[in-house]
Amino acid sequence: MGSTTWLRWMSLGLLVLPLPLLAQDADELAKKLSNPVASLISVPFQFNYDDGFADGGSRTFVNLQPVVPISIGDDWNMISRTILPIDYHDDVPPGSGSTFGLGDTTQSLFFSHKEPSPGGWIWAIGPAFLLPTATDDVLGTGKWAAGPTAVVLRQTKEGWTYGFLMNQLWSFAGDDDRADVSSMFFQPFLTKALGQGRTLSFNFESSYDWKHDQWTVPFNMGYSKVTKFGSQLVSLQGGLKYYFETPEGGPDWGARFTVTLLFPTQ
Repeated sequence: MGSTTWLRWMSLGLLVLPLPLLAQDADELAKKLSNPVASLISVPFQFNYDDGFADGGSRTFVNLQPVVPISIGDDWNMISRTILPIDYHDDVPPGSGSTFGLGDTTQSLFFSHKEPSPGGWIWAIGPAFLLPTATDDVLGTGKWAAGPTAVVLRQTKEGWTYGFLMNQLWSFAGDDDRADVSSMFFQPFLTKALGQGRTLSFNFESSYDWKHDQWTVPFNMGYSKVTKFGSQLVSLQGGLKYYFETPEGGPDWGARFTVTLLFPTQ
């Protein structure tokens, strides 16, 4: 193999190997990622695996979660947050066989002041919508739903971020043969910046089904690192989850790996 060919392969390798970032730049991006309503365009691809369902079932899904802030004046931003799941169910529910396709889309619009309050608190409110985009009845509700959403958080000089994100959805249209939707999502979160773009995170992605009086409460712990592939800024995160509460026959544990493309705004 000639030297020219070797140089070509080495050049291609440099495009896919992580490149170092200045520590302050990586830390600033990591801080913004800990804030769900920061002025940062991000496109997370969140890979999840849940196991321990009744009769040996499992669920594998990818959440595509673009976050886009839009300036609406000197003082306010509107932040669009979309969650589109791509799901694979294996005997969930038991006896259903294998199912693959899109799930329902959750679309949130947060209105947030660009600057924190004098006490350092950041808050945002707005509407949330559930769109019946599921390609199979097993993967979605068959209902249109809407309700309020909010996020409140504080970031300290010591590198802590803590707060919560919530929404409440009620169905108002859709398939008459499907059950109505009345569900609450509540996510308290805590993160600690470790320097050099590294972050340790903890949260409960709790949801409550008012129609069936049932909680689902997974605890997530993750470790992330901001880096660069070629010219593309990315965050890589890995973690585990444990389910403290699920509907009967629900999962016991899970794993998560997230690749987030970052596009800092000016």
